[in-house]
Amino acid sequence: MEPSTPTTRTATGSRAPAGPRTTQLFCASTLYGAATLAAAIDAGLFRPAGRRVLVVCNNAGSPELAPSIDEMPGFEQLRDRFDDLVSWNETVAPFHPGGWSPRADDVPLWERHLRLAWDLGDDTVELTVESIQVNPALAIAQIFSGAPVHVYADGLMSYGPTRSKIDPLVGERVRRLLHLDLVPGLKPLLLTEFGVEPELIPTDRFTRVLDELTDAESGSAIETPSVPPALLLGQYLSALGILTEREEEDLHIRMVRGAVALGHTQVVFKPHPSAPAVWNQLLEREAEKAGAELTILDSPVLAEVLYRRLKPALVVGCFSTALFTASAFYDIPVARTDTELLLERLTPYENSNRVPVTIVDALVPPLDIQEAAAYRPERRLAELVGTVGYAMQPKIYPQLRATAENHLAHHLDAYTWRYFKRRRLTSLGLPGAVPAQLARIPRNAAARRMVRRARKVRRAVLRAAGS
Repeated sequence: MEPSTPTTRTATGSRAPAGPRTTQLFCASTLYGAATLAAAIDAGLFRPAGRRVLVVCNNAGSPELAPSIDEMPGFEQLRDRFDDLVSWNETVAPFHPGGWSPRADDVPLWERHLRLAWDLGDDTVELTVESIQVNPALAIAQIFSGAPVHVYADGLMSYGPTRSKIDPLVGERVRRLLHLDLVPGLKPLLLTEFGVEPELIPTDRFTRVLDELTDAESGSAIETPSVPPALLLGQYLSALGILTEREEEDLHIRMVRGAVALGHTQVVFKPHPSAPAVWNQLLEREAEKAGAELTILDSPVLAEVLYRRLKPALVVGCFSTALFTASAFYDIPVARTDTELLLERLTPYENSNRVPVTIVDALVPPLDIQEAAAYRPERRLAELVGTVGYAMQPKIYPQLRATAENHLAHHLDAYTWRYFKRRRLTSLGLPGAVPAQLARIPRNAAARRMVRRARKVRRAVLRAAGS
């Protein structure tokens, strides 16, 4: 009998062949992302490895003022999937993880440093990251320049295009895109320019992980109300420069009014952790005037945990991924607010939030009763998303031009115009563009001279009338 191959045991109990050890590095910046990774590991979507390390990244504007995910309630329920935990923030301090990347000449030095600091030795390294287009995921992928990369989706953005062109030295190493089935039937567009295929994380595995987080909150101050409430999700859009603070404040007030208009007397508001506390006071006064009882949750808990604890009758938001986990995973009714305004405000057109807002606007009914009466769900969602994706990144996805031309030629109307900008369609020569004869006028020298003369005549007439 031949001798058996020695093995080592991973954090989850699976066995990996001995020899050159493989270390899998998993990068996470949110509790939702860590839960997604835990579900993928539980589902056996990663091959056995000698060691699994969770690299925690805190990408908050002021990381020193915001808790890292390993300090959040429920994290301990996820911790046992990993052998070790390291902090990316501490590794690159004093630089901010979202703004730092290694200089090309320093990459070998950084890899040696990380192998020493994280006890990697000569291990074969495999990477699993989120948001590969930006740091810190991009920086880590650049440092471990020979490592295969797996990307996992942190929400609705995976259905949209890659937000910027990725260096082929990184993009060609991506093996797959792991994602949750948030929009059944819709295939992610992210990273398809490199031939990356998406792979579903089983929904039941993800909900089991969420059950673990819910059980961890059993001793918290979150109480299950006697009447199923309406749960309102804040996103702090003013921090992204999409709305002003006053506009976002008004948006939250409309959420409260809309929920009460639908007959909800119990309303729960989950604010963004960075939102100003003064907003909460205004909402409390608004709810009191409307005759509803408002509860504000300050605990940094996942919305999905609240679905189990509160059993809401309705979930309201703007373009939060949590709207789709509510509807797709828990069969909870959902409603949206102000998506048309957000589609208008998003700049530039290739803003990576555009596809999430588009999907929510297309599939989720409005909260406002009058708007809901005219609402029609989008039946050609894949075509719409492909068309918007091409308009956002035509150089990365030239193969989508035929889809865009066909969709715009046959389905562009007063309702679907909200998803596009005429100037953008004109620059790409797509249906719906400004007619060619009109588009040439601003560049016509004779026309500009006539406009200047008309302005001079007008000023002269006004001066004469004033004298």
